[in-house]
Amino acid sequence: MTKESINKKLREAALNTSTKAYAPYSHFHIGSAVLMESGKIFSGCNVENASYGATICAERVAILKAISEGETKIKKIYVYSKDGWPPCGLCRQVICEFAADDLEVILGDQEGNEKNIPFKDLFPAGFTPDKLK
Repeated sequence: MTKESINKKLREAALNTSTKAYAPYSHFHIGSAVLMESGKIFSGCNVENASYGATICAERVAILKAISEGETKIKKIYVYSKDGWPPCGLCRQVICEFAADDLEVILGDQEGNEKNIPFKDLFPAGFTPDKLK
């Protein structure tokens, strides 16, 4: 499978999942898809809550679905939003916990634009599990 076909599958999964977002407060429908080291893809959407602190972002939903299925290394993550927003700080920290060394983050918007960012550039000084040793 080519890089382009993988990116297309990730975009489709993220875009499709964004339509299922529960966003009655912000009205921002975000979708994310993660490609795990095994080659499996998991997707998720944002789920808001009246108690804002209980809201969970699309990236974390996708990652937690993967972890719950026994996957632990993210090779690539696609984040879709209307304007192509990057993951928030909390999501970056969760991504850091499970990131492969060469993790690539792809930001996609409604116009079909995409921006590829190495995760190490997006989150250069993350608090990693090795800091606890």
